[in-house]
Amino acid sequence: MRIASGRIIASALFAVMLLGVAPSAAWAPPSDDHEQTAGQLITRETDRAIDRGLAYLAARQHDDGSFGSGGYSRNVAVCALSGMAFMSAGSTPNRGPYGKEVEACVGFILKNTRDNGFISMADSSSHGPMYGHGFATLFLAEAYGMTERPDIREKLVKAVELIVSTQNKDGGWRYQPQQKDADLSVTVCQIMALRAARNAGISVPREVVEECIDYVKRSQNADGGFRYMVQGGGSAFPRSAAGVVAFYSAGIYDGKEITGGIDYVMDYIPRRDAEYRGPHFYYGHYYAVQAMWHTGGSKWKKWYVAIRNAMLTRQRNDGSWMDSICPEYGTAMGCIILQMPNNYLPIFQR
Repeated sequence: MRIASGRIIASALFAVMLLGVAPSAAWAPPSDDHEQTAGQLITRETDRAIDRGLAYLAARQHDDGSFGSGGYSRNVAVCALSGMAFMSAGSTPNRGPYGKEVEACVGFILKNTRDNGFISMADSSSHGPMYGHGFATLFLAEAYGMTERPDIREKLVKAVELIVSTQNKDGGWRYQPQQKDADLSVTVCQIMALRAARNAGISVPREVVEECIDYVKRSQNADGGFRYMVQGGGSAFPRSAAGVVAFYSAGIYDGKEITGGIDYVMDYIPRRDAEYRGPHFYYGHYYAVQAMWHTGGSKWKKWYVAIRNAMLTRQRNDGSWMDSICPEYGTAMGCIILQMPNNYLPIFQR
């Protein structure tokens, strides 16, 4: 098994310390052996697609360690996700085939962490700066967990403190680092970052997690899907997949909310005759593959095979996956999705 016993214990303790629930209720991994199926699910064709995608990313890294093009050039979220794509292949800062690229990502994120902990590149476009902050904090937490470097810890602690201090009265977060309003999508970015930081040994207040989970629960519709804001609205596939991951990130592995969410997301399993063609394809499947990975069993295997085949047909000749944000973003997401069975990143481990 690749999952270290310390990681298993950390997952259970996160639920116990922050949510006050027993490990048996909060941490209930399915019985199927993910390690046994990883070699079967990642086929030779999939391996080649991953290799081409990672090579494309490496060739697109800027001199300052950042990634992204067009309006999203040097965007901290794109950089963080690219770094996670390399780490999903087993590389760590300065170690492995893409160790140099990961280290350069770390350097860029640290350089763009402000004194108040906010991670942002002022000259880069962003749909919402707190998206970037959440993904960048998650990346730093993963890098710190692999290296325990003091320079990373210093900036990571500040980044976590900024997330904690900007949570609004409803328990969520929105585009700006301000306690004004909230939406589900940005909120999930923050709870994933907090989970990763807590796994790496950074203190996270229990009440922050409790209020966040309450917000996520109030965002769920009767059909099991999730609306964008608690005030109302319909369900949609991308944010519903993210909503399920929010529960898993908080150490909650069962319950009616998860069951309803998984059933809703399963309706969007990639099919040739009815593939999801709405907005945010890669964002939605980034969360959906995590949700199914944690769910395990036949749902996980069916989902991975389906999204694997869909991703293989979508890859371009140069090894990239195109997204409206930028090809580096789509490619990073594509590589993370396809490498989920590797189980290398601590945030994805069960």
